[in-house]
Amino acid sequence: MATLTSPAMGRGSASPPAACRRLATLPGVESKKVTVSGRVQGVYFRDTCRRMALAAGVRGWVRNRPDGTVQALFEGEPDAVEQMVAWAHTGPPQAAVSAVEVTSVPASDPVGFRVVG
Repeated sequence: MATLTSPAMGRGSASPPAACRRLATLPGVESKKVTVSGRVQGVYFRDTCRRMALAAGVRGWVRNRPDGTVQALFEGEPDAVEQMVAWAHTGPPQAAVSAVEVTSVPASDPVGFRVVG
């Protein structure tokens, strides 16, 4: 995996460096941030999400938020990302998902999939 580095943005610069713009538009890569509401903490949502994402070849992270929701970043091939977004609408058997907010975000090229926070 290539590591992209770029010089800091100069003072008064109106746009990010070219390397950052390229990363945000990786061809064939979709990146979605999801926020899942309902009974989603304390029900193995994060661990199950991690296992499902690794099996699907999706990169990113999942975390509990102080407001009781779970937030995740799914990044990878569009079909695999959509599979994870669909899974987030039901979660593991112990969960009771009431809402899922999905936002397209710039690609960040995370390594693997991990539980954070």
